[in-house]
Formats: sequence, structure tokens, C-alpha cells
Amino acid sequence: MSDKDAAGATTHFGYETVPVAEKQQRVGQVFRSVAQRYDVMNDLMSLGTHRLMKRFTIELSGLRKGHKVLDLAGGTGDFSLRFSPIVGAEGQVVLADINEAMLAVGRDRIIDKGADFNVEVAQVNAECLPFADNTFDCITIAYGLRNVTNKEAALASMRRVLKPGGRVLVLEFSKPKNEIVRKGYDAFSKLWPLAGKVIANDAESYQYLVESIRMHPDQETLLGMMQDAGLTDCKYHDLMNGVCAIHVGFKPAES
Repeated sequence: MSDKDAAGATTHFGYETVPVAEKQQRVGQVFRSVAQRYDVMNDLMSLGTHRLMKRFTIELSGLRKGHKVLDLAGGTGDFSLRFSPIVGAEGQVVLADINEAMLAVGRDRIIDKGADFNVEVAQVNAECLPFADNTFDCITIAYGLRNVTNKEAALASMRRVLKPGGRVLVLEFSKPKNEIVRKGYDAFSKLWPLAGKVIANDAESYQYLVESIRMHPDQETLLGMMQDAGLTDCKYHDLMNGVCAIHVGFKPAES
């Protein structure tokens, strides 16, 4: 099913088919509900491995002092706090998310950790980023692309605001290649709504998160989407046999 926004068009919200205009609102409700317990649940859902995956993503980012990085769908600020000392006072991190509740948590963490000297917070829609062309050296979106209605528009918008030679990194749950791993992962993820009920008093939101992972494009499909958006030298790295994957693509250098 296409995610393209058109009159009368539909898309998926987990396993449900909903009007395109409704998905953003319902995703927003999910993340407003889970914002305060999001990081705790991330640790539980990934058994702590999301920290290693984020570390590998940072290693692939190529960031250095003075760079400007967009932490898209950055929510509670985990990536932004890691980027801040890398780019330094002469660089800049923009923590961006569409959800005000997630950003409120992220803003508080940034201030509490003393990183507000080079981290700005912005509420944005990934499908139409409000930044000038050729602004960022790097854009990351971690565990966020699957929640975007029009993924093609988001990838095109990321390409536009990248500097020539800059890179996009997409860290996301993906499709395990090994059947044993896939079955084990499926069984484990079915426990997430129960954990959400116990820890966050919200089983429904975590049921959506499980379903959104199942509906997300597989590695090769997402690779093709990035290429179609005009990114070059695209590739991906499977993590934990494909439970997660990091996709990387570059904006071509101007001739």
C-alpha cells in the first residue's frame, strides 16, 4: 500500500487501515501516552541492546567538531546528548520531533545534562522539514521512520536539507533473516504490550509499536526508497541478524 497523501487515501496504523489524515493524530496519541516511560521501555524491549545499536550508528555518522546534525524523531534526546560533545561548541545539534510530549522530556534532559549550549529543540514534521536547503552534515532518524505516514516525502525532505556529501542514517527495527531468530523475536515482541501494561499502564500503545514494526519495509525495500529519494551510495548493516538495521545514504556532491 502506498503511503502517499491524497484525497481519500488510506495507510496503515499498525495492522489497521486508516485515512491518511488520521494516522498522524493517532501516532501522536501513542507517543503522548508513552513519553514519560519511553526510555525505560526501550531498555526492556531491546534488552538494553538499543544502546549498542546507537553507538554503532554514531560510529557510522562521520561527525566531528563543528558539524551540524539533525536528530530527527529524536524524542527524549538520547542521540542528541551523545552528539553534543562530538560536534562541540562550534557545532550544533537540532533535536527534532513532531510530538510535543516527547520533546518536553527531551528538552528537560538536555537542560539537566547541561547540553543546551549547542542543542536546539524544534517541533517539526519529517515530511516537510522547515530548514533551508543544504543545512546539515548528518541526519539521523532512530526508531522513527516507521511512524511516518509518507516515508518517501520524509526521505526526500531529508535529502533536501542535507549538505552535499552529507549522510542520512536510518536506525530501525527490521526483518530477521534467520527463521529461528525471527520466530524467537516474534514471540518475545508479543510480550511488549503486557510489559507496557505493567510498567506504563498502556498495553494498546505498545501493541501498536509491535504492529508498526511488522508493517515497516524490509531492508531491501527501504534501501530502494532511499535511492528513489536521490540518495547515493546507499547500503545497510544488519544488527542482531536483521532484528534491526542501519541504512546509510549520501547526498551527491554538487558538480
